[in-house]
Amino acid sequence: MVPVRAEPDDSSEMVTQLLFGETLRINKAQNQWRHITCRYDGYEGWIDEKQYQPLDTKALAKAEDNPSYALEIAQSATNQSHHIPIVLGSTLPQYDGINFKLGQDKYWYNGQAYNPVTTNHKPTVLEKIVHKYHYAPYLWGGRSPFGVDCSGFVQVIFKILGVALKRDAWQQAEQGEEVAFIDAAQPGDVAFFPNKAGKIAHVGIILDQKRIIHAYGRVRIDKIDHYGIYNEEKQTYTHQLRTIKRYW
Repeated sequence: MVPVRAEPDDSSEMVTQLLFGETLRINKAQNQWRHITCRYDGYEGWIDEKQYQPLDTKALAKAEDNPSYALEIAQSATNQSHHIPIVLGSTLPQYDGINFKLGQDKYWYNGQAYNPVTTNHKPTVLEKIVHKYHYAPYLWGGRSPFGVDCSGFVQVIFKILGVALKRDAWQQAEQGEEVAFIDAAQPGDVAFFPNKAGKIAHVGIILDQKRIIHAYGRVRIDKIDHYGIYNEEKQTYTHQLRTIKRYW
Protein backbone atom coordinates (compact mmCIF):
# COMPACT_ATOMS: atom_id res chain seq x y z
CA MET A 1 0.00 0.00 0.00
CA VAL A 2 1.98 2.96 -1.28
CA PRO A 3 1.05 6.30 0.30
CA VAL A 4 0.42 9.07 -2.22
CA ARG A 5 1.10 12.40 -0.55
CA ALA A 6 -0.01 15.96 -1.21
CA GLU A 7 3.58 17.25 -1.10
CA PRO A 8 7.04 15.65 -1.55
CA ASP A 9 7.57 15.02 2.15
CA ASP A 10 7.04 12.00 4.43
CA SER A 11 5.09 14.17 6.87
CA SER A 12 2.72 15.48 4.20
CA GLU A 13 -0.97 14.53 4.09
CA MET A 14 -1.73 11.17 2.48
CA VAL A 15 -4.35 11.87 -0.19
CA THR A 16 -4.75 8.28 -1.42
CA GLN A 17 -2.97 4.93 -1.64
CA LEU A 18 -1.81 2.77 -4.52
CA LEU A 19 -2.51 -0.93 -4.03
CA PHE A 20 -0.18 -3.59 -5.39
CA GLY A 21 -0.36 -3.92 -9.19
CA GLU A 22 -1.94 -0.53 -9.86
CA THR A 23 -0.20 1.55 -12.51
CA LEU A 24 0.92 5.17 -12.61
CA ARG A 25 2.53 7.79 -14.81
CA ILE A 26 5.53 9.77 -13.58
CA ASN A 27 5.16 13.49 -14.24
CA LYS A 28 8.32 14.92 -12.66
CA ALA A 29 11.06 14.22 -10.12
CA GLN A 30 12.14 16.17 -7.05
CA ASN A 31 15.03 14.61 -5.11
CA GLN A 32 13.83 11.12 -4.09
CA TRP A 33 10.19 12.01 -4.78
CA ARG A 34 8.13 11.44 -7.91
CA HIS A 35 5.00 13.37 -8.82
CA ILE A 36 2.63 10.80 -10.33
CA THR A 37 -0.80 10.38 -11.85
CA CYS A 38 -2.69 7.20 -10.98
CA ARG A 39 -3.68 5.71 -14.33
CA TYR A 40 -6.83 4.13 -12.87
CA ASP A 41 -8.57 7.29 -11.67
CA GLY A 42 -6.36 10.24 -12.68
CA TYR A 43 -5.53 11.14 -9.06
CA GLU A 44 -2.24 13.00 -8.57
CA GLY A 45 0.30 13.17 -5.76
CA TRP A 46 3.82 12.33 -4.65
CA ILE A 47 5.39 8.94 -3.94
CA ASP A 48 8.89 7.87 -2.91
CA GLU A 49 11.09 6.66 -5.77
CA LYS A 50 11.70 3.37 -3.91
CA GLN A 51 8.04 2.40 -3.97
CA TYR A 52 7.36 1.62 -7.62
CA GLN A 53 8.68 -0.66 -10.34
CA PRO A 54 9.32 0.82 -13.81
CA LEU A 55 7.61 -0.94 -16.73
CA ASP A 56 8.19 -0.60 -20.44
CA THR A 57 5.25 0.02 -22.79
CA LYS A 58 4.71 -3.66 -23.54
CA ALA A 59 4.78 -4.71 -19.87
CA LEU A 60 2.45 -1.84 -18.95
CA ALA A 61 -0.11 -2.95 -21.53
CA LYS A 62 0.00 -6.50 -20.16
CA ALA A 63 -0.35 -5.26 -16.59
CA GLU A 64 -3.55 -3.42 -17.47
CA ASP A 65 -5.06 -6.05 -19.78
CA ASN A 66 -7.89 -8.00 -18.13
CA PRO A 67 -6.40 -8.35 -14.62
CA SER A 68 -7.81 -10.28 -11.68
CA TYR A 69 -8.17 -8.85 -8.19
CA ALA A 70 -7.16 -10.26 -4.82
CA LEU A 71 -10.06 -11.27 -2.57
CA GLU A 72 -8.04 -12.11 0.54
CA ILE A 73 -7.78 -9.49 3.30
CA ALA A 74 -4.01 -10.09 3.23
CA GLN A 75 -1.91 -12.70 1.43
CA SER A 76 1.65 -13.04 0.14
CA ALA A 77 2.71 -12.89 -3.47
CA THR A 78 5.84 -15.03 -3.67
CA ASN A 79 8.61 -15.66 -6.18
CA GLN A 80 12.00 -17.36 -5.91
CA SER A 81 13.75 -14.47 -4.22
CA HIS A 82 11.17 -12.71 -2.03
CA HIS A 83 7.54 -12.31 -1.05
CA ILE A 84 5.32 -9.23 -0.97
CA PRO A 85 2.28 -8.89 1.33
CA ILE A 86 -0.68 -7.67 -0.69
CA VAL A 87 -4.21 -6.80 0.39
CA LEU A 88 -7.79 -7.09 -0.74
CA GLY A 89 -8.37 -5.24 -4.02
CA SER A 90 -4.79 -5.54 -5.26
CA THR A 91 -4.33 -6.10 -8.99
CA LEU A 92 -2.99 -9.44 -10.27
CA PRO A 93 -1.85 -9.00 -13.91
CA GLN A 94 -2.04 -12.01 -16.23
CA TYR A 95 -3.33 -14.20 -13.40
CA ASP A 96 -3.93 -17.84 -14.37
CA GLY A 97 -5.36 -19.05 -11.07
CA ILE A 98 -1.95 -19.72 -9.54
CA ASN A 99 0.60 -17.31 -10.99
CA PHE A 100 0.70 -13.72 -12.20
CA LYS A 101 3.36 -11.58 -13.87
CA LEU A 102 4.45 -8.01 -13.27
CA GLY A 103 7.03 -6.97 -15.82
CA GLN A 104 9.64 -9.74 -15.91
CA ASP A 105 8.76 -10.97 -12.42
CA LYS A 106 6.53 -14.02 -11.98
CA TYR A 107 4.70 -14.49 -8.66
CA TRP A 108 2.71 -17.26 -7.04
CA TYR A 109 -0.49 -16.15 -5.28
CA ASN A 110 -2.13 -18.69 -2.98
CA GLY A 111 -5.48 -17.07 -2.40
CA GLN A 112 -8.88 -16.31 -3.85
CA ALA A 113 -9.09 -13.87 -6.74
CA TYR A 114 -11.85 -12.52 -8.96
CA ASN A 115 -11.90 -11.62 -12.63
CA PRO A 116 -14.97 -9.49 -13.45
CA VAL A 117 -14.68 -10.23 -17.18
CA THR A 118 -14.62 -14.02 -17.03
CA THR A 119 -16.81 -14.45 -13.91
CA ASN A 120 -19.98 -12.38 -13.84
CA HIS A 121 -21.35 -12.75 -10.32
CA LYS A 122 -21.29 -9.11 -9.27
CA PRO A 123 -24.13 -9.00 -6.68
CA THR A 124 -22.90 -12.18 -4.97
CA VAL A 125 -19.27 -11.04 -4.93
CA LEU A 126 -20.19 -7.55 -3.70
CA GLU A 127 -22.01 -8.96 -0.67
CA LYS A 128 -19.00 -11.15 0.10
CA ILE A 129 -16.40 -8.40 -0.28
CA VAL A 130 -18.03 -5.57 1.64
CA HIS A 131 -18.28 -7.62 4.83
CA LYS A 132 -14.52 -8.20 4.76
CA TYR A 133 -14.12 -4.48 5.45
CA HIS A 134 -16.61 -4.46 8.34
CA TYR A 135 -15.03 -2.74 11.38
CA ALA A 136 -11.96 -1.61 9.38
CA PRO A 137 -10.71 1.69 10.88
CA TYR A 138 -11.31 4.97 9.08
CA LEU A 139 -8.14 6.37 7.50
CA TRP A 140 -8.09 9.55 5.43
CA GLY A 141 -6.77 8.56 2.00
CA GLY A 142 -6.91 4.84 2.84
CA ARG A 143 -7.97 2.13 0.39
CA SER A 144 -7.38 -1.11 2.32
CA PRO A 145 -9.04 -3.24 5.04
CA PHE A 146 -6.39 -1.92 7.45
CA GLY A 147 -7.53 1.68 6.98
CA VAL A 148 -9.99 3.14 4.52
CA ASP A 149 -12.00 6.30 3.89
CA CYS A 150 -15.57 6.36 2.60
CA SER A 151 -14.85 6.95 -1.08
CA GLY A 152 -11.78 4.71 -1.10
CA PHE A 153 -13.93 1.89 0.25
CA VAL A 154 -16.53 2.33 -2.49
CA GLN A 155 -13.93 2.75 -5.23
CA VAL A 156 -12.02 -0.46 -4.42
CA ILE A 157 -15.22 -2.53 -4.08
CA PHE A 158 -16.31 -1.49 -7.56
CA LYS A 159 -12.79 -1.85 -8.94
CA ILE A 160 -12.92 -5.55 -8.04
CA LEU A 161 -16.31 -5.77 -9.77
CA GLY A 162 -14.93 -4.22 -12.96
CA VAL A 163 -16.58 -0.81 -12.55
CA ALA A 164 -14.12 2.12 -12.67
CA LEU A 165 -15.07 4.89 -10.26
CA LYS A 166 -13.25 8.13 -9.53
CA ARG A 167 -11.49 8.65 -6.19
CA ASP A 168 -13.56 11.27 -4.35
CA ALA A 169 -17.21 11.03 -3.30
CA TRP A 170 -18.26 14.12 -5.26
CA GLN A 171 -16.66 12.67 -8.40
CA GLN A 172 -18.38 9.31 -7.91
CA ALA A 173 -21.72 11.12 -7.55
CA GLU A 174 -21.30 12.42 -11.11
CA GLN A 175 -21.08 8.87 -12.49
CA GLY A 176 -23.78 6.23 -12.97
CA GLU A 177 -27.55 6.48 -13.31
CA GLU A 178 -29.73 8.13 -10.69
CA VAL A 179 -32.18 6.09 -8.61
CA ALA A 180 -35.16 8.31 -7.84
CA PHE A 181 -36.23 6.89 -4.46
CA ILE A 182 -34.75 4.81 -1.66
CA ASP A 183 -37.64 2.36 -2.11
CA ALA A 184 -36.34 1.65 -5.63
CA ALA A 185 -32.76 1.02 -4.46
CA GLN A 186 -31.14 -2.36 -4.99
CA PRO A 187 -28.17 -4.00 -3.26
CA GLY A 188 -25.02 -2.43 -4.71
CA ASP A 189 -26.53 0.99 -5.34
CA VAL A 190 -24.47 3.83 -3.89
CA ALA A 191 -25.84 6.64 -1.72
CA PHE A 192 -24.30 10.12 -1.39
CA PHE A 193 -24.52 12.67 1.38
CA PRO A 194 -23.56 16.37 1.60
CA ASN A 195 -21.54 18.19 4.25
CA LYS A 196 -22.73 21.35 6.00
CA ALA A 197 -21.63 23.42 3.00
CA GLY A 198 -23.85 21.36 0.71
CA LYS A 199 -21.01 19.59 -1.14
CA ILE A 200 -21.05 15.81 -1.54
CA ALA A 201 -18.61 14.56 1.09
CA HIS A 202 -19.77 11.09 2.15
CA VAL A 203 -20.73 7.89 0.36
CA GLY A 204 -21.80 4.35 1.19
CA ILE A 205 -23.05 1.14 -0.43
CA ILE A 206 -26.66 0.10 0.04
CA LEU A 207 -27.07 -3.51 1.19
CA ASP A 208 -30.86 -3.42 0.98
CA GLN A 209 -33.58 -0.79 1.30
CA LYS A 210 -32.98 -0.46 5.03
CA ARG A 211 -29.21 -0.92 5.50
CA ILE A 212 -26.04 0.78 4.27
CA ILE A 213 -22.35 -0.01 4.79
CA HIS A 214 -20.00 2.96 4.93
CA ALA A 215 -16.74 4.21 6.47
CA TYR A 216 -17.58 6.57 9.33
CA GLY A 217 -15.08 6.25 12.18
CA ARG A 218 -14.91 2.64 11.08
CA VAL A 219 -16.62 0.64 8.38
CA ARG A 220 -20.08 0.08 9.82
CA ILE A 221 -23.58 -0.99 8.87
CA ASP A 222 -26.36 1.45 9.72
CA LYS A 223 -30.00 1.97 8.87
CA ILE A 224 -30.92 4.14 5.89
CA ASP A 225 -34.22 5.69 4.83
CA HIS A 226 -35.33 8.62 2.69
CA TYR A 227 -33.97 11.06 5.30
CA GLY A 228 -30.49 9.55 5.43
CA ILE A 229 -28.30 7.37 7.64
CA TYR A 230 -29.65 6.62 11.11
CA ASN A 231 -27.11 5.66 13.79
CA GLU A 232 -28.81 3.53 16.42
CA GLU A 233 -25.90 3.96 18.86
CA LYS A 234 -26.28 7.74 18.81
CA GLN A 235 -30.05 7.62 18.26
CA THR A 236 -29.76 10.25 15.54
CA TYR A 237 -29.31 10.82 11.81
CA THR A 238 -25.62 11.33 11.02
CA HIS A 239 -25.94 12.00 7.28
CA GLN A 240 -28.67 13.51 5.12
CA LEU A 241 -29.41 11.64 1.89
CA ARG A 242 -28.77 13.64 -1.29
CA THR A 243 -28.82 11.12 -4.16
CA ILE A 244 -28.50 7.43 -5.07
CA LYS A 245 -26.58 6.12 -8.08
CA ARG A 246 -26.47 2.76 -9.87
CA TYR A 247 -23.36 1.63 -11.74
CA TRP A 248 -24.52 -1.59 -13.42
